[in-house]
Amino acid sequence: MRKLSLALTLLALLAFAGSALAAETILVGTTTSTADTGLLDYLVPKVLKDTGLEMRWTAVGTGKALEHGKNCDVDVLMVHAPGAEKKFISEGHGVLRKEFMYNDFIIVGPAKDAAKIKGKSASDALKAIAAAKAPFASRGDDSGTHKLEQQLWKAAGLAPDKESWYIQVGQGMLTTLGMSAERGAYTITDRGTWIAYEAKHHGHSGLVVLSEGDLALRNQYSIILLAPKCTMIKHTAAKKLMDWFLSPVGQKAIADFKVEGKQLFIPNAAK
Repeated sequence: MRKLSLALTLLALLAFAGSALAAETILVGTTTSTADTGLLDYLVPKVLKDTGLEMRWTAVGTGKALEHGKNCDVDVLMVHAPGAEKKFISEGHGVLRKEFMYNDFIIVGPAKDAAKIKGKSASDALKAIAAAKAPFASRGDDSGTHKLEQQLWKAAGLAPDKESWYIQVGQGMLTTLGMSAERGAYTITDRGTWIAYEAKHHGHSGLVVLSEGDLALRNQYSIILLAPKCTMIKHTAAKKLMDWFLSPVGQKAIADFKVEGKQLFIPNAAK
């Protein structure tokens, strides 16, 4: 019996090794929010099981991710800056862009809320922050979040870049949230990363949600297939991955992903 058990164990290990060797690796150029929330780690085994693809990624701001796409450094893109994405396609760097999930942005800040922005629209909140000269931490990294923030300041008729109260962090969302907590500053974050950040700090991060629900704060994510000029990348695997994310199975997997019982992303491929 002991020999039989050993033989079965060896067979199982060989089968696992064989499936691992058979898996094709695909590199996704994506944003920090899909990685920092834990979404991609959660999806890896599901993608592997359903497609035979071993998904790996490089997580940076959307601006940098699009540059990776232009340089053919990744196989496929998963980003969240619609305006920049459409420009990317029109310039011939991508051939297909599909929206597949969204969450929203929120404005968070210290509970004392010196600028009195609680319950205000995004535009009115930014105007109040500027009027109070309250500290505001910007990612400042050309990410999708940073691009959205710049659009909101512009819509509010403001350009705070050179103001002393405006802090340009130049790093990802988790670092920016941490700096906001340290300095008692306001910031804009995607809700998914916020939920993950709050869970890490057990609800005692020093920051609270103050402005939310504005239509201007919607955060749409898309998958982009790269142009044929990228001759060395895995176009067939990229299309297979896109199809999985757009499929009912992929969409359900996204909907089922939760942190602290809270859904972080809403699938909308079939909208």
